[in-house]
Amino acid sequence: MNPEAPADPIADAQLAARLFLTAPASFGGMALRGSAPARDAMVAALRDAMAAAQRACRRLPGHVDDDRLLGGVDLASSLATGRAVRQRGLLEECEGGALIVPMAQRLEPHIAGRLSQSLDEGAGPALILLDDAVEPDDAPPASLLERVAFVCDLTASRAVQVPSLKAERVLDAVAPLEPDALSALAATADALGVGSLRALIFAHKAALAHAALAGRAAASEEDLAAAVRLVLAPRATQLPSVEEDAPPPDDTAPDTPPDPGDSDRDTPQPPSEAPLEEVLVDAARAAIPADLLAALAEGKAPRRVAGGGTGKRRKSGLRGKPLGARPGAPRGGARLALIDTLRAAVPWQGVRRKEVGAEPDAPILMRKEDLRVRRFEDKAARVTIFAVDASGSAAAARLAEAKGAVELMLAQAYVTRSEVALVAFRGESAELILPPTRSLTRARRALSELPGGGGTPLALGLDTARECAEAVASKGRTPSLVVLTDGRANIGRDGEPGRKQAGEDAEHSAKAVARAGIDALVIDISARAGPESAALAKAMNARFLALPRADARTIASAVEAIQPTKAAA
Repeated sequence: MNPEAPADPIADAQLAARLFLTAPASFGGMALRGSAPARDAMVAALRDAMAAAQRACRRLPGHVDDDRLLGGVDLASSLATGRAVRQRGLLEECEGGALIVPMAQRLEPHIAGRLSQSLDEGAGPALILLDDAVEPDDAPPASLLERVAFVCDLTASRAVQVPSLKAERVLDAVAPLEPDALSALAATADALGVGSLRALIFAHKAALAHAALAGRAAASEEDLAAAVRLVLAPRATQLPSVEEDAPPPDDTAPDTPPDPGDSDRDTPQPPSEAPLEEVLVDAARAAIPADLLAALAEGKAPRRVAGGGTGKRRKSGLRGKPLGARPGAPRGGARLALIDTLRAAVPWQGVRRKEVGAEPDAPILMRKEDLRVRRFEDKAARVTIFAVDASGSAAAARLAEAKGAVELMLAQAYVTRSEVALVAFRGESAELILPPTRSLTRARRALSELPGGGGTPLALGLDTARECAEAVASKGRTPSLVVLTDGRANIGRDGEPGRKQAGEDAEHSAKAVARAGIDALVIDISARAGPESAALAKAMNARFLALPRADARTIASAVEAIQPTKAAA
């Protein structure tokens, strides 16, 4: 018998949208993940419902600044009229309505902070966060996800249309929840690992709204289950524990005589119903996707990171993604932000003209404090440093796989703005045979000319790789270290053989890498993985992968897998 196909997530998303429209300000908003047609249809339905209710619904521009978001001086009107004219910001224009935030997973921290403050004050619009992330761990800022009631993943939805929605004001028609119901919601949140009080408040409001939409004067078990499914289940960080069944009664226990005064003992009793907490936990468990359920069962809570596989973000005064202007003089290569400078000077023209006795239509009077300079955000280039163990009889195979991985990394360098470097250690020395480069021809030549064999000076290899990483970081780039080795060092830092001293030296070098804060990955490529490489990774505070039969594509995939998480540091 074939298992029943999972329900399309569009059904729960539509129900969440109906609840959200009953009181957008109370629920804060919605987060819609996935770029499927279902999400576009849901956004269109929400727009139409907002328009029918005469509520503003606008889209947040990609590079919005504080003046456009919060409001400020209308420069053109101020210059034309000779007095300061204020313009409304998006938050004020959409008050009581909704603001659609595209590409929410790439939202700038300061803009996310402004939106969070607006939600806390309750005077701005609700948010519809559109999450286009591909990686499971990537998501909009946590500060915003905590302040919106509903998080809906439509990635797996196959729907192309959504029935029309209607904004209804119904929350006042339902009685508050009973203490037992509130306790059940709190117990369910605790079982799911949801520690935010905001989530409990949203679940409370969702239960009331669900009851009101169904025409009930008080919330029932069905309403509580819907609130848990829509609000608490998407925020689960752990799998609810299942209590073991009670042990069977002991047949060897002596029978007790019946109490003659108990007349109800012979009366059949109805079967006891499950506690409300268990019902809600079961509802949450059924709403969690199978893949996430398996991850939670293994104790792997979802990680939320920002950024992609490129280097760390850094402020720049010359190039990069435009940010808001800041006060300052245009020196040291900084560029003057003319419009922002004029906008800062216009409100003070009336006072300044009176101070100097100038006519009302006199030219704009500028002061040093009016000057504004441009700000940009640039992403530093990422440099992946391969430290390859070139010792032993299997060195040729290891270098062949390292060469393939380097070539695959270089092929994607134009996308991730990454470079590669190669450190090889064998015999009694370690050498940087390939400085950071994007040249595929140079990489192939350096790898083809490298001999193999000899001992394993692991400490020297780690020291050389760390020095290369520190040199990369000093130039404003972001280093990542990938060590391909079996971890069995037998040559010390002084070049003398001896496994004990070589192991201690390697441990000290690994801890130096950890102290330097270098993102690292240790790949055990020996034929039979041993404990040495795992211990090395622990000392380096690095990730560890055991790949006895690693090929070039597997190694490259492992390197790519760590970069989104590490880039968020």
